[in-house]
Amino acid sequence: MRSIISRFRWQTRDIFALAFTLLLTLASTGQAFAAVTLIKFSTDPYTNSTSQHQTEVEPDIFSFGSTIVSAFQAGRFPDSHGGSSNIGWATSTNNGSTWKHGFLPGITVYAGGTFPRTTDPAVVYDAKDKVWLISSMGVFLTGAEMLVSRSTNGGLTWGNPVVVANFGSKVLLDKDWITCDNTASSPFYGHCYYEFDNNAANDLEYMTTSTDGGISWGPAKNTADKVLGLGGQPVVAPDGTVVVPFEGFTNGGQPAIAYFLSTNGGTSWGTATLLQVVQFHTDAAGIRSSPLPSAAIDGAGNVYIAWADCRNIPGCAANQILYEILTGASKLSSVRSGPIAVPGSTFSDYFIPGIGVDKSTSGSSAHVVLAFYYYTNTNCTVSTCQLNVGYVSSTNGGSTFSSLVHVTGPMKVSWLPQSDLGYMVGDYIATAFSSPGRAFPVFAKALQPNGGVACSSSGAVCHESIYTIAGGVTALGGSIPSTAVRSVVGSDHLGPPPTSVTAH
Repeated sequence: MRSIISRFRWQTRDIFALAFTLLLTLASTGQAFAAVTLIKFSTDPYTNSTSQHQTEVEPDIFSFGSTIVSAFQAGRFPDSHGGSSNIGWATSTNNGSTWKHGFLPGITVYAGGTFPRTTDPAVVYDAKDKVWLISSMGVFLTGAEMLVSRSTNGGLTWGNPVVVANFGSKVLLDKDWITCDNTASSPFYGHCYYEFDNNAANDLEYMTTSTDGGISWGPAKNTADKVLGLGGQPVVAPDGTVVVPFEGFTNGGQPAIAYFLSTNGGTSWGTATLLQVVQFHTDAAGIRSSPLPSAAIDGAGNVYIAWADCRNIPGCAANQILYEILTGASKLSSVRSGPIAVPGSTFSDYFIPGIGVDKSTSGSSAHVVLAFYYYTNTNCTVSTCQLNVGYVSSTNGGSTFSSLVHVTGPMKVSWLPQSDLGYMVGDYIATAFSSPGRAFPVFAKALQPNGGVACSSSGAVCHESIYTIAGGVTALGGSIPSTAVRSVVGSDHLGPPPTSVTAH
């Protein structure tokens, strides 16, 4: 049997590419309004006049054993420098039955630190060193440092941050993510990998590695081809191969989904491979979103990469959620989708996916839950768009899916905090499976601000917090089949973005 490393070497075009379209109107989709109880993790406690309060955005989540940890921004700044007053955390040590929460110490000036702002949290567990890690950025108005906060008691208390990378106070680093090798049989068991990009160098991708539970980090390294991109989400296969899907750009300036590998524990990183050129619909209401990928891995090392894409909708009038599975087990290379509406109808719009795969399952029996935000009708404005959260699930590795399950909403777009790139729920969300096979999507939910005015209005008290589904959800699957849609790769190559992309 070929190793995972060999499979990834062979799979440049050997991609199981699956995708689905969420159904496009409430009447035509069979959208399920299940009895869903939500848990709110916390409320933004900060009061500095420069942030929008009460606002929490952009969550990540990770589980190991019976412990689940989420991390998110609190107190979002509306200006072009971005960031938030601090990073919040929520931890369950009993598979999501109960949760405790708090805020990281020592990062921002609002929590005993030196940075005016922080942003972009991601969370992981290092099983070898028995430590939880939350990555984040310490943001100056002229630059940023990459940080990691450590917890050695199961995610219940956190230490002051460790500096992972610092290129100088005037160099803007961006879009960090973190993962660890938790397979005891892997030759690189206990290695943790940290991804970020250098916005000052046209979004040049970097990776750095820790072998001591995040206490120290090696030199920041580029890929062999010095690829440009952002939003990488590294995952680790059982044999130690690190796969980093990310958003790149073509020579023609289009966004693209690509990935690169390390097969030697982060000693070096290979050249990037272009998977798909993205066609992306920006909604009329101006919610901040982009085709940043969401990535997860199953128990056999098959990598699921999801993103928003409008290629299969006439006129690119709305986004679907597409995904591909990197595997060497099949020679298929098509992108797939569920049924779409007929031309001329009004389209639902789906964006900001957060995919999770149960690592105790794999291949044709993999359990998948994908959460996302959506409009039931994308032909709307700031005052009329209705924002919802939903999910779909599969129990056969994506061959068929359940109907859409509505989780929460509708929310008015004006209830969301502002950022320089639009109204904000976050550039990403996430989904994690706990050990009993229950999936926990995390997402931002907004209520009407005090006084009924827009969140950005002077004196408004916003009501946006991070939530999950009480008890999690089981991947039940369904009978909606995936079908082939147009693959977009062509002869284009990865190149520089049209302008340097800032996404903090």
